[in-house]
Amino acid sequence: MNSTMEPKEIIKEIVGKQEVKHVVFVGCGASKADLYPAKYFLDQNAKQLRISHYTANEFNFATPTSVDENTVVISASLGGATPETVEANAVAKDKGATVISLTRIIDAPLTKDADYVIYHGFAENYATKLEKTGYCLLLAVELLNQVEGYEHYDKMMNAFAKIYDLAQESAESARKAAKQFAQRFKDEKVIYIMSSGATHEVAYSSSVCLMMEMQWINSGTFHAGEFFHGPFEIVDKDVPFILLMNDGKTRAIDSRALAFLDRFDAKTEVVDALDYGLSAHVDKEVLDYFNPFVITAVFRVYAEELSYAREHPLTKRRYMWKLTY
Repeated sequence: MNSTMEPKEIIKEIVGKQEVKHVVFVGCGASKADLYPAKYFLDQNAKQLRISHYTANEFNFATPTSVDENTVVISASLGGATPETVEANAVAKDKGATVISLTRIIDAPLTKDADYVIYHGFAENYATKLEKTGYCLLLAVELLNQVEGYEHYDKMMNAFAKIYDLAQESAESARKAAKQFAQRFKDEKVIYIMSSGATHEVAYSSSVCLMMEMQWINSGTFHAGEFFHGPFEIVDKDVPFILLMNDGKTRAIDSRALAFLDRFDAKTEVVDALDYGLSAHVDKEVLDYFNPFVITAVFRVYAEELSYAREHPLTKRRYMWKLTY
């Protein structure tokens, strides 16, 4: 296990030893969602690499036959002890794959079967909460560039140099809007959340983790492009929705959903990357992949304010870490 190398060095060492044909992202809950922007990036840009994204236990019980010595598995667990993800590393190693793991805890169980480990921050500020997503995306960029070549590599590096400061500033500037949101939504029994593009699974994790796990609020989540293929039938006056709105290629998808919500006077909260100046800092060719950074940072502030208004701490649990399950 090597935990001192930078992503570029890690990928250079891997591709120097073997042919990489398949990249698999594995995690649970928010960590699974944090890997999605990297998966989305490779889906959009890779011409030869095969890309997969799994919740850990599905990977364990229904392991793809394509996982072999030509596979790189990138796994993540915030505390490094999620049993399903720890097991996924062992499964991947048994199939001959190379494993890169992301966690914040030194020598956590997740590191046992990892060939490479990247340690990230989390609690220090809003920007560090994005490091897991950032390191994974950086690994994906390096994989693409070193295996196939990537014409916008320099623009991605320029965006990485700016995005953490922008996300931190965006979160800090969102407090007033977040407090207003909290007062509007604190008594809701159900809240629907949607987005598109690279931010799709930010909506997913906001729903299943921030709402259901951390606030015990019933929540549904779906891709904004799927809104008109079922979910829009529940739209009515004052039905609560959160739309995480992207700048870039999929903005038209989000805008279409917003127009319908407004048409029927739904109770809508929009968190829009455009409002925080993302496109002023990031080149349009790579803009799509950095929406999740700004939106994740901002919506964390929203979740905090909601927890204060409801007097329900984000750390409060009934079952998680308390029962055997």
